[in-house]
Amino acid sequence: MSHTEHRTEHRKWPRVLTWIPAGLAAVALILGALGGCGSETAEATPTPNRTPPPPAPTATLPPTLIPLPTSTPTPEFTPTPTPWPPNVNPLTGEVMSDPSALERVPVAIKISNWPPVVRPQTGINSADLIFEHYNEGWFATRWTAIYLGQDPERVGSCRSGRLIDLEIPAIYKAVLACSGFSNGVLALVKDSDIYPDWVASPSVGVGAPVFYRDFSRDVPLEHTMFTSPALVRDWAAERGVSGRQELEGVVFSEEPAVEGEPAMTIKIPWHCLDAEWRYDETSGRYLRWTDGAPHSDALTGEQLSVANVVVLYVPQWDTDIVEEPHSGALSIQFALWYFNRAIVFRDGQRVDAFWQRWEREDMLTLTDEDGSPIPLKVGNTFFEVIPTEEREIEITVEP
Repeated sequence: MSHTEHRTEHRKWPRVLTWIPAGLAAVALILGALGGCGSETAEATPTPNRTPPPPAPTATLPPTLIPLPTSTPTPEFTPTPTPWPPNVNPLTGEVMSDPSALERVPVAIKISNWPPVVRPQTGINSADLIFEHYNEGWFATRWTAIYLGQDPERVGSCRSGRLIDLEIPAIYKAVLACSGFSNGVLALVKDSDIYPDWVASPSVGVGAPVFYRDFSRDVPLEHTMFTSPALVRDWAAERGVSGRQELEGVVFSEEPAVEGEPAMTIKIPWHCLDAEWRYDETSGRYLRWTDGAPHSDALTGEQLSVANVVVLYVPQWDTDIVEEPHSGALSIQFALWYFNRAIVFRDGQRVDAFWQRWEREDMLTLTDEDGSPIPLKVGNTFFEVIPTEEREIEITVEP
C-alpha cells in the first residue's frame, strides 16, 4: 500500500474527534483565567454512579495541520518488523525471567503530576512506558503510564483521563484506568471503541475494589485515589478482556545503531513545570529532575530513571470541551496519528527521527527519513509529548 493510500485508510478510523472552532481567542481567555502557576482549582471527584451522558460537543472542521515543513522529507511507511520471541517484552525489548507475565493485557493508568504535593508518585519506576503531556490550560502536565512487564502493588495518585487517552489504549492494546472524565470527554469515550470493556473509571460506574482512597498524606481529596495493574486486569478479565496482545512494531538494541550527538542533559520548560533529564554514565540511564529536585518513586524511594527519553512533536489545539468548569479551561486534542518529528535520546546521545502511526491499531514507531527503524535502548521509555507550531516548547540539550 502506498504512502498516500495509508493516509486515506487512516481517515476511516471508527472514532469521534472534536476539533477547534475557528479562531484562537479562547486561548488568551483561558490563560488569563488561570492567572499563573501558583495554584490549581480542585477538580471534583467523580461519583461512582452511572449518569446519563451529556449531548456530544458540536464538532467543527479541524485546522489545517502541516506536520512538517515542506522542505522536510516525508518518511516512508515503516514495514512490520519480525515478531519478538515469546519471552521478550515487546514494549521494552527485555528478556523476561517469567514469560507468563507477557500473557496479559497491558494497563494504562492516568497519573497526576500537578500540583507539586502529588510528588513523589507511586509505582512510576515500574512502568514500561510513560507519556507526559500538557493538561488543559497549557500550564502543567499529566502522565499516562503503561504497565506490562512489571506489576507494582499500587499506582497513583490516579487522575482523570484526557483526549490523548483515546489514542494510547488503541496503540498499546491497553485497558485504561483513570479517576474520571469531564462530561465532554466522557461523551467521546462512550462513543469510542474502548468503551465499555477497555475503560475502568468511576465515570463509567467502576469503583472499589478497582479504585480506592489513601488518606495517609495531607493532600486534597482528588489526589487520594489509587489502583494497581492487577486490580484493573482482574476487572477486565471479568469482561472477557485478557491475554497476550499483538504489540509488534518497536525495535530495540543494546548498542546504538546510529551515531548521534552528545546529549547529557535535556531540559524541557513546560509552562509551570521544569522537567530535566540527566544522563548517568554509571547506569547508562537518564534520571529525572522536576523543578530542580530529584523526581522519585514513593513505592521504592528511588529516582525515576529510564533507558530512553523520546520527544514527540505532536500537533495540539483547544477543543470546544470545557475541561475545567471553574476556570473555563478547554480540553486539548492531540493529533497522535500520521507522522511528525521526534528526537530519541539514549546512551547520552541525541538522534533526530520521525514518529509514525498510520492506522488506529498501529504501534508508535520511530524511524529515519527513509523509514528505517531507529532502535530504542532495551528498557523503559519516557515520551515527552511536545506541541508544534506556536505552542512548541524550546528544548535545551547540553552535551
